[in-house]
Amino acid sequence: MKKRNSVFIATSLDGYIADKNGGIDWLHRIPNPNNIDMGYGEFISQIDAIIMGRTTFETVCGFDIDWPYKKQVFVLSNKLNKVPEGFKGKAEIVKGTLTEILNKIYQKGFHRLYIDGGATIQSFLKEDLIDDMVITTIPILLGGGSPLFSELPEELDFACTKSKIYLNKVVQNHFVRMK
Repeated sequence: MKKRNSVFIATSLDGYIADKNGGIDWLHRIPNPNNIDMGYGEFISQIDAIIMGRTTFETVCGFDIDWPYKKQVFVLSNKLNKVPEGFKGKAEIVKGTLTEILNKIYQKGFHRLYIDGGATIQSFLKEDLIDDMVITTIPILLGGGSPLFSELPEELDFACTKSKIYLNKVVQNHFVRMK
């Protein structure tokens, strides 16, 4: 099976994934009365497992909702040694270099991976390990916060393969890595 590392994430117009306080409430400012998933259902149906960073994992654990994932979740963390009570069996802590981690996950039969979380996405990009990205831009300027992108050791070329507008305001672009 072909291996693929994919990103599906929303940013503000100025490229932030969280506001200055780490908040993400701004993601829901545009009314969505029909609860359109903006392509997430189709995206996740093509994924075998999710890799997320510790901060993203802890954020999701703090939501007052049932566990939102039906796919295996791997959490990158050098600080956590075990999954907190209440989340055992829902996620697995992984450690090592990204290449070592990916090889372990591939050996378990997971090949199409959803890479989630700002620092995690940045780490994967630094090692040129992202194959495609779906970036949904919410038309708000946060003026600061957690950026999606950071410095890279070299330029990475992507091609925009699809664009779509949701709710007459939200723009979603699909990018594929050109190697």
